[in-house]
Amino acid sequence: MNLIVAVDKNWAIGYENKLLISIPEDMRFFREETTGKVVIMGRNTLETFPGGKPLKNRTNIIITSKPNVQINDGIIVHSVEEALKAAEGYKTEDIYVIGGASIYKQMLKYCDVAHVTKIDYAYHADTYFPNLDEMPEWVITAESDERTYYDIEYGFYRYERKKQTDRE
Repeated sequence: MNLIVAVDKNWAIGYENKLLISIPEDMRFFREETTGKVVIMGRNTLETFPGGKPLKNRTNIIITSKPNVQINDGIIVHSVEEALKAAEGYKTEDIYVIGGASIYKQMLKYCDVAHVTKIDYAYHADTYFPNLDEMPEWVITAESDERTYYDIEYGFYRYERKKQTDRE
């Protein structure tokens, strides 16, 4: 299973339920990676999308603690376990966890690949992603050249969880 996230230099991901910055190339990368795939998210993340609607051309699995929630074009579940069960029929490489913070934290242990856009700036934030650079089980296996959006530098990184035999 994959996850996809954009973080600042402190691994912050949001402020007041909004992204810290919208970088067109990062948005394009997100679309290219997830279109035609399965995305797993929390209800708060869903509410940040245009019209609060599920993403087009994807299977949207939405985790919510609220009972009786109904969302057109979305599969509603009430726990991480239910989300994993809903995703069972799909290839694990076609499943992407897309947020928010509590969903990332709960789902991280099920993911083997993390697509991380690192933004070289520290934003005012209230929501963070676990720092994969401090976790020995995660290694960078690919990275892009540095990019610039106006005066903001960023890059794309692929982290992979070390295989069991590599973890000694």
